[in-house]
Amino acid sequence: MEVNGRWKVLLIGLWTVIAVLLLRLFYVQIVDGSYKLDASNNSLVYEAVFPPRGLIYDRNGEVLVGNKVAYDILVTPRSVRAFDTLALAEALGVEPDWIRERMNYYRRYRSRIGWQELQFIKQIPAQNYHRFAELAYSFPGFRAQVRSIREYPFNAGGNLLGYVSEVNDRDIAAEPDFYKSGDYIGKTGLEAAREKELRGRKGYHIYLRDSRNRKQAPYHDGDFDLQAEAGRDITTTIDARLQQYGQTLMQGKKGSLIALEPSSGEILAMVSSPGINVEILADIGRHFAELSADPGKPMFNRTVQASYPPGSVFKLVNGLIGLQEGVLKPSYSYPCHGGYNYAPGHKLGCHNHRSPLELEEAVMMSCNAYFCYVLKNVLDNKRYANSGEAFDKWHDYVESFGFGHSLGSDVPYELGGTIPSSALYDRLYGKGSWKASNIISLSIGQGEIGATPLQIANLAAIVANRGWYKIPHIVKDSEGLEIDARFREKHYTLVDTTQYGTVVKGMWRAVNSGWGSGGTANLACVPGLDICGKTGTAENPHGKDHSVFICFAPMDNPRIAVAGYVENAGWGGSWACPLASLMVEKYLCGEVSRKDLENRMINTAIDGN
Repeated sequence: MEVNGRWKVLLIGLWTVIAVLLLRLFYVQIVDGSYKLDASNNSLVYEAVFPPRGLIYDRNGEVLVGNKVAYDILVTPRSVRAFDTLALAEALGVEPDWIRERMNYYRRYRSRIGWQELQFIKQIPAQNYHRFAELAYSFPGFRAQVRSIREYPFNAGGNLLGYVSEVNDRDIAAEPDFYKSGDYIGKTGLEAAREKELRGRKGYHIYLRDSRNRKQAPYHDGDFDLQAEAGRDITTTIDARLQQYGQTLMQGKKGSLIALEPSSGEILAMVSSPGINVEILADIGRHFAELSADPGKPMFNRTVQASYPPGSVFKLVNGLIGLQEGVLKPSYSYPCHGGYNYAPGHKLGCHNHRSPLELEEAVMMSCNAYFCYVLKNVLDNKRYANSGEAFDKWHDYVESFGFGHSLGSDVPYELGGTIPSSALYDRLYGKGSWKASNIISLSIGQGEIGATPLQIANLAAIVANRGWYKIPHIVKDSEGLEIDARFREKHYTLVDTTQYGTVVKGMWRAVNSGWGSGGTANLACVPGLDICGKTGTAENPHGKDHSVFICFAPMDNPRIAVAGYVENAGWGGSWACPLASLMVEKYLCGEVSRKDLENRMINTAIDGN
């Protein structure tokens, strides 16, 4: 009796398992067609549908990067039958010999290619596409594909926007489930940095194919087709017209112009010159060799990749450190007799001006000697055991201004510049054997300091804000795309906000004191704008000095901060100063009143030697 009971339990369990398996088999074979679809893949043709990439807008809604239709011709070599080569060449607008060469290549590598569909010719004109479409039945194995390519309504920000190009083996290996041979990917600039948002999602149509791989009817009336999803649009912080204006000003010159909104850290314009003309971005492959060989290096984004001595604009940093450390008061005056004697027989020179000067005047006149005294006092501060310890504190201050490390912007390939450490000077001079006189050039932004133009522009924003900055960035919040929270955070320098007033007044006087006052930035003056600025002339061991200028306006509640850096252009007040001030006037006023100055800046090229 007990045995019978056990058998019943076993039989019930067995029939339950069989029932579950039968139900599952029914579901797989009859209800859920996806398994059938997977099993029959060898009899299906998947035809990719490419989504349009997301658009890129400027801050005012102007389209910086749009899309236009392009037509490609694809080929499945194993499906090609005898065809009229001359007729195909005429339809596509190519030479018959070119077609013969391609087909010979496919025959040579027949086994490697297999049944792959390859790109035969890309971006044919619309009239050729329509001509081919009418005759497509005559060319089995060939088909046309419609996709979108980039177009650029504004010649603004080629280096910043970047370009899209065909994927390589490394791109495919990185995401083999997404990219296939012949696909396109953002390679540089915003196109690369925001590839995942911009690219969208590919779709496909599924067709049945016969034993000879010929495409037949849509599979299951298209029920299993996948719709393509367009890429997300991106709104940038760039002002397209200001960017375009900056590029016009910088033509014939090497260097950078960067404009920031101080309160937000948003990048209004970012000009690297010479740069890439957007007209060639849509077909960069055809021009790549030419661009790469150009001695002006148009593909090199100087705004974030070049490291320069900041020159005299760095005096602001040293002055502020001196104030915070208590070794400098705004009323302290120091003499200047053509420079600063830092060792017997050694002098760091300076231009002629009245002497002695207090801090505000020293900023206005950009006195070298004054800031040599300031750095000496910082490093000789009795609060510290020795110059090395004092220098380490100086280093901390400088880093808090955004120097010596990447700012963390969303601009691709941003570098961090260099700020020397006490360990460097210990190696050069011996530990405990060096002092201010050995490194006095740091007082005026020379020596072992290297800064990117973006860091220099950020310094202008810091002074404009009286002691803080937000990380510069080029992408704004928009629908479906939220910027990282780090771009909203305030980063305070180690110098208290109360210390900036004298420096700001000195910068205002440098621009607005009038001719003959000793101000070094009179060319930047625009009545009513209250521009505050600081000139710099950066010594260049490889040629003529570089021209540097930073400014912001208005003095109170500033709306724009600009840095200009012009290679081999000499004194900061002669080129970088007027260029940057024209950007300020253009942005704040919409038009420029100083037409003669504008014409001279636009029409004068600067020898880069």
